[in-house]
Amino acid sequence: MSRSGSPRVPVHTPPSRRRGAAGLRTLPHMNELLGRDAVQRLVARNGRRLVTSLLRERLDALRTEVRRGGLDARGLEARLADLDAWVEREARSRTASTLRPVINATGVILHTNLGRAILSEEAVRRVAAVARSYTTLEYDLASGRRGSRGSHLDRLLALLFPGRAAHVVNNNAAAVLLALNTLAEGREVVVSRGELVEIGGSFRIPDIMARSGAILREVGTTNRTRLTDYERAMGAKTGLLLKVHRSNYRIEGFTAEAALKDIVRLGRRRRVPVLFDQGSGNLSDLARRGIQGEPRLQEALAAGADVICCSGDKLLGGPQAGLLIGRANLIRRIRDNPLSRALRVDKMTHAALEATLLEYVRDTAAESLPVIRMMSLTGGTIERRARAVAEEAGRRAPGRLEVSIRRGSSVPGGGSAPGEGLDTVLLAVRSGSLSARALEERLRRHDPPIIARIERNHVLLDLRTVPEEEDRAVAEALVAAAG
Repeated sequence: MSRSGSPRVPVHTPPSRRRGAAGLRTLPHMNELLGRDAVQRLVARNGRRLVTSLLRERLDALRTEVRRGGLDARGLEARLADLDAWVEREARSRTASTLRPVINATGVILHTNLGRAILSEEAVRRVAAVARSYTTLEYDLASGRRGSRGSHLDRLLALLFPGRAAHVVNNNAAAVLLALNTLAEGREVVVSRGELVEIGGSFRIPDIMARSGAILREVGTTNRTRLTDYERAMGAKTGLLLKVHRSNYRIEGFTAEAALKDIVRLGRRRRVPVLFDQGSGNLSDLARRGIQGEPRLQEALAAGADVICCSGDKLLGGPQAGLLIGRANLIRRIRDNPLSRALRVDKMTHAALEATLLEYVRDTAAESLPVIRMMSLTGGTIERRARAVAEEAGRRAPGRLEVSIRRGSSVPGGGSAPGEGLDTVLLAVRSGSLSARALEERLRRHDPPIIARIERNHVLLDLRTVPEEEDRAVAEALVAAAG
């Protein structure tokens, strides 16, 4: 009887809860786990903080599962026996670098998803040198005082573009943003509707313009814009004329556009500066390599553009950067804009860009810059390499792989030379036991990963974008993928 005189009512505990309470009591304490020799070895390899965090995560998960009745004593015992191995696997998986080198066998030379331009060996060497040392980034050795970080590139840019000044920021979108904000904040910028492009990642010229504080004034139509359209739109509020090179698409058929030189003449007559977003940073005569219609920076400057914006990691062949080149008084205003500090580049970008520009100054870019070398490869050279890879893979995986040679086309990519292609020779690969998708996935999961494409139930590999020293790795990956 209870004190109140009422009979006691027994409390019924469900069997699952009793088993859960018993299971919880078998879970080891953290201090106990950390004292184990196996866990100490994990700590030595992976660090105490990571191991402790993973152990706590695993114990919490097991505790939750036991409370929900989803884990009996035998299952819990098995999970605890696997605890050390689980921590080892998770530590390795969660700390592995996800920014990995891959072999680009897609035939897209400037593949944005794969990092665009491969740097030259000299650029890589210079990046490593400044990364491991203090540098003269903003220090003048001659005076012993603070220097300018822009001075390291000014001398080379002056040699490449005599009579023009230049400024470097972190990418071309930043260059356009900075130029618009400096030269046309609160004023109208006249631009053709056919040039309001969208670049990678859903960023659009109108959006960048809005953020700059400039006011968009569209003229013409999507397919036809004449010089008179620009002229009629100009007025007291006009701050800038903008021409954008359509670097990632092409309009064909019933079309018309005003030439840059004509827009420049209009701008000078009305005393309005002209900004040209050239995009690719091309300094080479690509027509010699089979690429037509991609303007060079030299040509844009000769046409009289007041400021030109372009990328560093496209056809220029350097690191990600945005270059502004033009009239000294306008570049000076752009440099003095407070946004310049927010958009500036670091010492490693300076080093890589300096090494890249030096190749153009020395007229050695065609031999030293991977982007230009890839575009210069002949079909015969690629075919010789493709047949060697096919023979090696076929010899080592007889009956498991069918490797043939096929004619195809490589593309510049990276928003450069739309619609243009380079004749190439492809490896077309099939497996007797795997689908094309499964074979492509195995190549992608190989070490090093091979990035290819699928077409008509074949995996296609284009060696134009594969350095020749990696041909053997491609053959070995094909053999491994065949199983």
